[in-house]
Amino acid sequence: MANRLAQLIQPDGHALFLPVDHGYFQGPTRKLEEPRKTIEPLLPYADALFITRGVLRSSVDPGNSKPIILRVSGGTSVVGKDLANEGITTSMEEAIRLNASAVGISVFVGSDYEKESLLNLAKLVDEGERYGIPVMAVTAVGKELEKRDARYLALACRIAAELGARVVKTYWCEGFEKVTGGCPVPVVMAGGPQVDTEFAVFEFVHDGIKKGSIGVNLGRNVWQNDFPVAMIKAIRAVVHQKATPKEAQELYDSEKEQEGRKS
Repeated sequence: MANRLAQLIQPDGHALFLPVDHGYFQGPTRKLEEPRKTIEPLLPYADALFITRGVLRSSVDPGNSKPIILRVSGGTSVVGKDLANEGITTSMEEAIRLNASAVGISVFVGSDYEKESLLNLAKLVDEGERYGIPVMAVTAVGKELEKRDARYLALACRIAAELGARVVKTYWCEGFEKVTGGCPVPVVMAGGPQVDTEFAVFEFVHDGIKKGSIGVNLGRNVWQNDFPVAMIKAIRAVVHQKATPKEAQELYDSEKEQEGRKS
């Protein structure tokens, strides 16, 4: 367990996870239509990939990979009745077969399927502990984005930690220190939909780390950017090199120019 967590969380205590699991409920998401093309240029700058088994097998070279956080919940889609009605889709034996460093599951606190999603987490933790595989709980909110406040996210994160999650993925919010302060396991920040400016991303990542997060699990804010490599390099500088938002913006602008010239 400690070895697998050490693969994910770097010696400086921080982490940059790259989620490319969106297709499990969204289908061919914009700029993730061909996962291999999206993943390959970004892989050198990520500490781990958050990915489904199907895309891992089809789109990641096993000889040139990074630690894997395997998405193991699903069963619903954006055209279905309720995204919260998820189940466990992938066995722990499959995670071992795929050499995963961790598994990830969504929990929907406050939804009609709160109990089912939390019991899914508890069951997964039981299996993960048996084999030494950490579980990352994702505090999902489905389409109810207004739930992203400190009181709700602190509740969801604490419950996930109480049920045995080793890492919790949640959203940044105002008063984020209340979320991290009440969660006794490491917290990584999700990005959600792409924001208006790169600087806004650098600002919330910087603020979240200052307030106790160990890092990020950002997908669309990276690979839907017009210059994704520049974006991940700049975010990495905030996460691992304590860059300020202004310094991250300068790095992004510089890398963007180089990317533009190459393309």
